[in-house]
Amino acid sequence: MAADSEYTSERMSLPVDTGQRPDPDELLRRLEAEQEQGQHVKLKVFLGYASGVGKSFRMLEEARRRKERGEDVVIGALQRKRDPALQQLEDRFELVPPLVCDADREAIDVQALLRRHPQVCLIDGMAHDNPKQCRNPKRYQDALELLSAGITVITAVNIQFIEELAPQVERISGKKVTETVPKEFVLAADEIEIVDISPEQVIERMGLRPDDAEALVVRRRLSELREIALLLAAEVVDRQLGAYLKDHGIQQPVFTQERVLVCVTPRAHLAPMIAAGQRIRDRFHGELYAVYVQQGSISDGDRTSLDARLDLARSAGAKVEVLASDEPVDAILRFAREHHITQIFIGHSLRQNWRTQLMGTPVDALIRNAEGMDVCIFPH
Repeated sequence: MAADSEYTSERMSLPVDTGQRPDPDELLRRLEAEQEQGQHVKLKVFLGYASGVGKSFRMLEEARRRKERGEDVVIGALQRKRDPALQQLEDRFELVPPLVCDADREAIDVQALLRRHPQVCLIDGMAHDNPKQCRNPKRYQDALELLSAGITVITAVNIQFIEELAPQVERISGKKVTETVPKEFVLAADEIEIVDISPEQVIERMGLRPDDAEALVVRRRLSELREIALLLAAEVVDRQLGAYLKDHGIQQPVFTQERVLVCVTPRAHLAPMIAAGQRIRDRFHGELYAVYVQQGSISDGDRTSLDARLDLARSAGAKVEVLASDEPVDAILRFAREHHITQIFIGHSLRQNWRTQLMGTPVDALIRNAEGMDVCIFPH
């Protein structure tokens, strides 16, 4: 919910429950319309997926706009090593002097900030550990103390410094961090904004040639990191929506973003289909189904192969169903519609004879009739 907006709408009246799923975008718009004029978010996070995307600049630009609107904005902490181009922006704000604990380490002066009690405080380096003599072990705990006192906190965080994401980011980037902030802190944000420039722009800022082999590797890594950041931001919005529904007595429907259906046959190359379905389910908090359509008897060899494939699906946590039908395409589509499937995975041989060239294959029929669903073909 944008902190820059002012609202004059009357409080919303809830619609009569028709049993249909509420539209999330509409509910969020209504939530914004309910905020009183002049009310601002308490915790805003600028989220980046890599160094150099411009998080600190966007944070300072946000602070500049707030100050121009008349808000009392101060700086509580900024990174020591920063782009000189940011200095002109920083000089516009009052800096509450940090506590100098030793030659190399500083900490937020929480007591001074509480006495000063600005409307807004900028805090960078949120994942830092505090020196032992400080009142809180971690900087994010300082921020929580300011928030509890009614001071809005604006911060910038890179996903590599989020505790639960750090191992995943390390596997992608090879960079290990020792200071982190818990994911729960980010999830509690009243507003989150991704500083989302393209991987190509990051590569250009790094001074790499776009067509170099190194740039290709970096682009792939940046794309993976960007996906992690987008999913985290979506999780924050989902939590905000869930809290809104609960606070307003609206029953939250049970639905997931992605439902994947894997079609099983005795000879399908199932492992890559199941692995891809698992990734989608886990990334988007979705569901994974595996379906085999039984069409009469099969050989002992095919039965053994089929059982092994169904066991593979079960071990991956898929919900396995065996359907009996002489029309496999109709059975699959009927099941998909009943379970609100969003993606269908199916194996398909690349070899064709004259009959399939003239009349098409069951896969062709599935694609033609899978309205509202994506059909992904895995060659075998």
